[in-house]
Parts: sequence; C-alpha cells; structure tokens
Amino acid sequence: MHKKIAFFDIDGTLLDHDKKLSQETIDTIKQLQEKGVYCAIATGRAPFMFEPIREKLGIDSFISFNGQYVVFEGEVIYENPLEKEKLEALYKEAARTGHPMVFMNHEEMKASTDDHPFINESLGSLYFDHPDKDEAFFEKGKIYQSLLFCEGDEIETYRADHEGFDFIRWHQYSCDVLPGGGSKAEGIKKMVEAAGLRIEDSYAFGDGLNDKEMLQEAGTGVAMGNAAPEVKALADYVTDDVAERGLVKAIHEVGLLD
Repeated sequence: MHKKIAFFDIDGTLLDHDKKLSQETIDTIKQLQEKGVYCAIATGRAPFMFEPIREKLGIDSFISFNGQYVVFEGEVIYENPLEKEKLEALYKEAARTGHPMVFMNHEEMKASTDDHPFINESLGSLYFDHPDKDEAFFEKGKIYQSLLFCEGDEIETYRADHEGFDFIRWHQYSCDVLPGGGSKAEGIKKMVEAAGLRIEDSYAFGDGLNDKEMLQEAGTGVAMGNAAPEVKALADYVTDDVAERGLVKAIHEVGLLD
C-alpha cells in the first residue's frame, strides 16, 4: 500500500510558463513513484487535454474538470456532470448576451459558435485550437465542465442568475463553469478513500484560484511562488516560482523524498 499520495496541478505547477514539462520534473515524479508515493494529477483540464502529460509521467490516476471526473488506476470512481436544465438556461442567457460557450465531456469539446476571438485567445494560451461548432452538444450526453467567455465583471451577472453553478475565472476572457460546490477538494476525498489512505497523508501542489479548496483539504497544501496571493494565504507552504524549480524544491522541502 502507498503510504503517501501527492496531487499535482498542471498549468503553472507541472508545466512552466511556456507550457513545458521539464526533464527534472519528470525525473522527480519518477523518484516519488519509486519511493512508494502515489502520484496523481489534479486539474481543471479535460482528460483528453493532458493525456501526453500522463504518459510522460507514468500516471494513470487523475482528478479532472476541477473534481467532476475522477479516475483511479484507470477506472472512473466519481462523476459529477452539470445539470442539463440549468446548463440550457445558462446557454440561453449567454446566447442572448453574445457570450460564447464551450462544452466538454471526457473525450471532446465543442463550441457554441465558430471562430470567436475570446475562444481562440484563451484556449490558444493552452495550445489548443478553437473547437468545432455544435451548439446542441450539451444535449447529447454528460457535460462535466463548460467554459463561458466574457470579460471582467460581466461574470457577476451570471453568478447572480445561476446560483447552481460556480464560475471560476482562469483567463482574461474565460471562466470555468462547475456544479455548485464542486472542486478539486471533492476529487481528493474520493481518491484518498479509493487508495485506502488518510487525508493527512496527502500533499497538494497548485497555483490557481481553482486550487484553493484543494490546498485546504490536503494534509499539506503547497502553493507555487507564481500563485495568486489569496492562494498562497491558504497554503501550508509556499515554494518558488515554477520557473525557478519551485515544484522540485517543494517536493524535497516537504520531505516527500526523505
């Protein structure tokens, strides 16, 4: 049995500011695995968006969609899709106000419109192309996360009108849309239980606003040096910027390789 489990955010934690996964990071994760530390990914991304990263790291357990789709050792152990009626109401309002959306399941994503600059800019920052248009995609199956594309305080109107969802901004033009109360923390609980471990033996590493609950839930929460101030304030430990080997330093400094 693995005695400890470590959860790693992707963007700004495993990947540097240029979206690169360093060989040192790969080697350090391998060392953790060889030492018996169970390693998992915890991300807002859809599973199809980080499969190459999982393959490079030899990881087959992950929390995706900010906790809404959890896989342990290759098996789905938890699903929490968005409610269709509520999602339809949100889509109708977004369509009226001219704000595009992207809908995601565990295998693919579709957009509500063609070639929108906000979609191009935000998904382009993750090196993904604009999805194909299928405005009825959310009606055809489970949708675990949606993206709503708008600027600044425009999101506050949606928060007021759609209390069943949580809206988390991750880009100047884009917000994640999650089931109310859904977070990476819920995914951590499910995976720790599946692994037969204790929450106090868990470690979480992250930098984004969607990592706040995860850092609080884990036995030890580590914020990257590039994390927002409110994320650092919730962490047990703050390491250096990802560009300054922050993740590798933190893994050693919290004693995971002792």
